[in-house]
Amino acid sequence: MLAAYACDPAQSQGRRFTESDAPTRNAFQRDRDRIVHSTAFRRLVYKTQVFLNHEGDLFRTRLTHSLEVAQLGRSLARALGLHEDLVEAIALAHDLGHTPFGHAGQDALNDCMAPYGGFEHNLQSLRVVDGLEERYPQFDGLNLCFETREGILKHCSVRNAQMLEALEPGGVGARFLRHGQPSLEAQLCNLADEMAYNAHDIDDGVRSGLITLEQLQDVPLFEHYRQQVQAEFSQLTGRRLLYESIRRMLSDQVYDVLHSSQAALQHHAPASVNDVRTLPPLVQFSADMKAQSTALKTFLLHQLYRHPQVLQTTEWAKQVVHELFAAYLDQPQAMPDSHAQRDNLPRAVADYIAGMTDRFASREHARLTGKTAPL
Repeated sequence: MLAAYACDPAQSQGRRFTESDAPTRNAFQRDRDRIVHSTAFRRLVYKTQVFLNHEGDLFRTRLTHSLEVAQLGRSLARALGLHEDLVEAIALAHDLGHTPFGHAGQDALNDCMAPYGGFEHNLQSLRVVDGLEERYPQFDGLNLCFETREGILKHCSVRNAQMLEALEPGGVGARFLRHGQPSLEAQLCNLADEMAYNAHDIDDGVRSGLITLEQLQDVPLFEHYRQQVQAEFSQLTGRRLLYESIRRMLSDQVYDVLHSSQAALQHHAPASVNDVRTLPPLVQFSADMKAQSTALKTFLLHQLYRHPQVLQTTEWAKQVVHELFAAYLDQPQAMPDSHAQRDNLPRAVADYIAGMTDRFASREHARLTGKTAPL
């Protein structure tokens, strides 16, 4: 049962290109299916989350991360009366525009594109579904519903929002200029994303040996559950202790979001999705959980993402992206014709690199420069 403030596919703001309705699927289901069958979605399996693809088979990738976000999102959506299919579509598509090599690749590509308008991975995800996927004879992209596209565009600079507004008046860029909010389904995916990566980065960080359970004693959000688990299972150690502590932490975060969001919805009483867009964010942590989540993110930033071993690999990744960008600008014929012959060459190069997997980027870099990773 959908709540009054949920997105309803029957009341969607529609697609950019008109299509007949599918006989057995609602519009948001159709979006999800198009995303799952897209080329960009398949590439996520070989794109870095934190650890580069060659560093281990059990670490998260962009694909497994997106699946975890979708699972958390659907659970919360059902409890809040939101549209589960829309939440799943947004969750599965939210990282389609990420570069190879994680945030290092994104930062490097943004540096390369600074003279040409910059690079934003959220905007790139929208570019993928709006134009870069080539599957249908009638249009470029996947022709997704407004509500799905709105959720994919989590962040957007004013400059890029103005560009989008000029191309699509009143479209997905408008809320960044009006300082409005997206749908509750989009807001939910934002928090599910945060919860998922905090939890799995603890798991991957400990598995890698770069952070320890002893270090995590300084993180109240995790330590509370570790102590709780050890009080109940005094002999538990190792992976079972880690997994159960993370499981309980994640579970309590889900219920915290559920209760806090229900209270905000009751207070503001939106009667429709249009009301939601004019109100403050309504899907939220409690103040205490938000503070604890922020402390956990700070810990991960300093102890994992900036760990010397991680920085060593990310510096090489940045070099790969910089040198690939320069090589393709100098030799556009080294790219497929679909990119090499475009009018805006720098943007075509950025699109080509952003679409690469970690291993393909490494192979192309070796082919064009003769260098191999010193790892």
